Amino acid sequence: MPKVKNPPSPGESGRWTRFVTARPRLSLLLALVATALAVFAGGGVADRLGSGGWEDPDAQSTYAARALEREFPGSQPNLLLLVDAGEGAAGVDDPAVAAEAERLTAQLAAEQGVAGVGSYWRTQLPSLRSENGRQALIAARVLGDEKTATAVLDRIAPRYRGDHGPVRVSLGGPVAVQREVTSTIQEDLLRAEVIALPVTLVLLILVFGSAVAALLPLGVGIVAILGTNAVLRGLTEFTDVSVFAQNLTTALGLGLAIDYALFIVRRFREELAAGRDPVAAVGATLRTAGRTVLFSALTVAVALSAMLFFPMYFLRSFAYAGVAVVLLAAAAALIVLPAALVLLGERVNSLDLRRLWQRRRTAAGAAAAPAASAEASGQGWGRTASLVMRRAPLFAVATTAGLLLLGLPFLGVKFGTVDDRQLPRTAESHVVQQQIRDGFPGAPGGGLTVLAEGAAGAGELTAFRDRVDALPGVVRVDGPVSSAPGSRYAYFEVVTEGEAVGEQAQDLVAEVRKVDAGFRTSVTGQAAVLVDAQKAIAAELPAAGALVVLATLLLVFLLTGSLLIPLQAVLLNALSLTAMFGAVVWVFQDGNLSGLLSFTSTGDIETTLPVLMFCIAFGLSMDYGVFLISRIKEEYDRTGDHEGAVRTGLARTGGLITAAAVILAVVMVAIGTSRVTNTKMLGLGIALAVLMDAMVVRSLLVPAVMKLTGKATWWAPGPLRRLHERIGLSEGGPAPQAPEPGEAGEPERVPAGAR
Repeated sequence: MPKVKNPPSPGESGRWTRFVTARPRLSLLLALVATALAVFAGGGVADRLGSGGWEDPDAQSTYAARALEREFPGSQPNLLLLVDAGEGAAGVDDPAVAAEAERLTAQLAAEQGVAGVGSYWRTQLPSLRSENGRQALIAARVLGDEKTATAVLDRIAPRYRGDHGPVRVSLGGPVAVQREVTSTIQEDLLRAEVIALPVTLVLLILVFGSAVAALLPLGVGIVAILGTNAVLRGLTEFTDVSVFAQNLTTALGLGLAIDYALFIVRRFREELAAGRDPVAAVGATLRTAGRTVLFSALTVAVALSAMLFFPMYFLRSFAYAGVAVVLLAAAAALIVLPAALVLLGERVNSLDLRRLWQRRRTAAGAAAAPAASAEASGQGWGRTASLVMRRAPLFAVATTAGLLLLGLPFLGVKFGTVDDRQLPRTAESHVVQQQIRDGFPGAPGGGLTVLAEGAAGAGELTAFRDRVDALPGVVRVDGPVSSAPGSRYAYFEVVTEGEAVGEQAQDLVAEVRKVDAGFRTSVTGQAAVLVDAQKAIAAELPAAGALVVLATLLLVFLLTGSLLIPLQAVLLNALSLTAMFGAVVWVFQDGNLSGLLSFTSTGDIETTLPVLMFCIAFGLSMDYGVFLISRIKEEYDRTGDHEGAVRTGLARTGGLITAAAVILAVVMVAIGTSRVTNTKMLGLGIALAVLMDAMVVRSLLVPAVMKLTGKATWWAPGPLRRLHERIGLSEGGPAPQAPEPGEAGEPERVPAGAR
């Protein structure tokens, strides 16, 4: 086919095309400079990220914890030294062991940044001595926020960890757990990148055939990841950012950049095959696939921004990272990638690795095989759509029932807090905490702590203690402990029955807070932090959910002009997440497959994880939904045939959506190889949600539902229809004359397992 010689008119390509194609070499140079600056600006970001952020900063439990740290530094130890008596000693009461333990206690008390040091050998408290008499604890408070406490721990830990004469010392406690979580995530993230990048490149080569085309999406992803790291580094100057956000940066940076670049490059190659020159092909690509990419990025960004409603910086960090990486990926796909495509032109098809296995074929056979493969692939998806629409009620009911059945385990979800069991069983702080749970009478750090302010005297404090002591589920109440004679502050330790964050402990938090004291009281402790976190999430969940739903309804309306499709999109996207939530409970809460996946089940799910996973998975589901719906809409506008548009839309996007989902799932599974349970849960759960959405919802449920709704799918009242005509974001321009997947010409290749 002869090339189109004339450049595209302004009306055809638009200002945006002229902007990104006028000086492509300059655009790429500026992108390279910006990326280099991002590498410099984002350097050392991992060292500035925190490993906490699950508590509500404005909650009563947080207020009490801060006041206790200020007024009673020793009341809440966050560093525990587990002292193990050697084989030659009689136990922790052996004189040699006691002497060495006392020396270590005194040395720790003299460390800068450490306060409230106590030990079994100084206090003789039974709770600080193991039941077998072979181990005992030195407890201390490392002062400062997360970053300061971590720096202090890094400085002093080498002086205490290991053998000291007759004893061996191991480090535990919250500050040690947080430090190990941070370092483990950093190591795991590097390993995930090493796994994901080469596997992704291989899959892209299978999709495109051309090594040059396959490298372009990776380039877009790298730009997005490095840019987001720079954004996070800047945010750490003003607010706390969680180390877990780096996992989302890598996953979405690669996943979405590849999604966007796949659709841009695929459409560009179609336009080239239709006879357009590179500039005209870029113009047509941006007018069609480019608008869809922009729309998709907006929907994903809105879903992720919903986490800004919640006060926990753990969730807010994912909004920071997610919105940044989505917008940067879209910007790179819509600015940098078109400039590269203009320069490459036909060379985008260079280094076609398919020739390696086509050399033995005749010229005619080699030419016919790709067309036959493409036709088979496209026709396969078309036949699937036809089959589903012929049996639409059956597929709609069966698919919906199956997804709901997979989600049933989530009805038994139990919420908890993060602890050392997030770490591998061999991690030092996990080992220490497990030995304390198993071998000590009462877990240090468990129970509740009540801060009292402004009590009139000892009698009033004693009366309050007696009322708390009489509550069901309370073993005993220790205290009050005052900071100084005449001080307005005092505190009580409430020893509870059962697990530290079990339902009984959570109920007790509410009961203690109801006790009439005559002065101000504040309750903290693991159960109190959990109760306050759940309350904060419940308070903000309606607003966050409303933002996601309303924004999705609006954006899908702007894409389609339909009143019904936005409702379908919200309902079907939510339905696609049921398998993920059911699997999270069945695997990670109930402990099924814990041996295979190498994690320790705590019997609950961290409170913020379902919110996080919903926002991410819903956004990604919308990503694929947008690509399918936009192509169906394009075909319907062109032909007016509803069923034909559904069939053609699935035929022309089904393979590519599946390939994109497989690639994103590979990235998420690589993240899911993490040794930290929450990261493992996030990676594997999102991978499952993505595959279920692409292979079940988009392939079966969407065509079935659209068949059932018929042409009413596209209906909208007159005022809304006119509004869409004025401001709609749907793809414009005529459909390309290039061979589509399923027709002769350049085939759309997908991994064999993705078809």
